[in-house]
Amino acid sequence: MNKIMVIGVSAGVGKSTFARRLSELTGIEVTHLDRLYWKPNWVEALPEEFSEAQQQVVQNERWIIEGNYTGTFNIREPHADTVIYLELPLRVCLYRVLKRRVQYHGKVRLDIAEGCKEKMDKAFLKFIVTTYGARKKTMVERMQRYTQEGKTVHYLKNRKQIEVFLETYIKN
Repeated sequence: MNKIMVIGVSAGVGKSTFARRLSELTGIEVTHLDRLYWKPNWVEALPEEFSEAQQQVVQNERWIIEGNYTGTFNIREPHADTVIYLELPLRVCLYRVLKRRVQYHGKVRLDIAEGCKEKMDKAFLKFIVTTYGARKKTMVERMQRYTQEGKTVHYLKNRKQIEVFLETYIKN
């Protein structure tokens, strides 16, 4: 487990927190894709910049890359030996997104670019709700493909499985 993709079904599933904890346990540096994609004040990086930044990270001997950005999976997939997929219920994801909005009101999270104060709007919530089912189906198919390709896949579907995974890693 040296080149790890941490992906999930939705915003609020816990990808950033999980990746940070895994990084602390393994000593492998984590790259948060939101930090590469967003520039200060929520300005999007140019597609070429975003791709190039990821291409540089995947050349490292060891990495954890956290985030979905499915349009650039093709950069990370060929290099990853391990995929950790988080899939919590929609209600949990929505609750966490709302909680995060309150918790970080007027602040910048560690997993986002400087100058990007926490925000949320109806369009973002609608996106989460309306795409959850389709993304869940697509991700399950993707995990099956990764397994067939010989990647190690960890499919974590609740908080208990997430905690057991991290505790087991500590013991090994």
